[in-house]
Amino acid sequence: MTDMSTPETTPPRGGAPVGFLSELPPVEAGAVLCLRQWCDGAEGRRRMSQDFAAALGSRSGEAAIRAFEDLCDLCTRHGRRPLMRHHLGCKCLGADEACFANFIAAASEGSREDALLFATLIVRADMAPWLAHLAETFGLSLRRMAATPAHGPATETGSGLPRTLH
Repeated sequence: MTDMSTPETTPPRGGAPVGFLSELPPVEAGAVLCLRQWCDGAEGRRRMSQDFAAALGSRSGEAAIRAFEDLCDLCTRHGRRPLMRHHLGCKCLGADEACFANFIAAASEGSREDALLFATLIVRADMAPWLAHLAETFGLSLRRMAATPAHGPATETGSGLPRTLH
């Protein structure tokens, strides 16, 4: 996965801004922020693990993180091309991030055919069913976090997951 925080002469198509993170519903915004935080390194992964454990309990939180780790690993090893992402604090939503957000949301809603279609945009076709399965597991965890009072619908002060607002 490639960080879009370093300028290039022609930004890759997947990094093109298509909207703002603040325009996304909680599950989709959470998916993008988790992707950014995970790719930000060990400290980001530690914070993410703590957030999931605090919101879902250690067992469920660990299962969600494991699913996300496997999902990221599949994207890296079997991706059609590297996923582009913006910096953790960036307010923009990149094209690849929008696809990723919709993929996680579709999987978490039980829209398996849509999730599988999104998965084929991200990884090789033979890996798409496994990626969609992992997205469902992870997305359901995000949905549970968004539904709990402490991590309810996103507001300007937070959603349980860090938000970048304009």
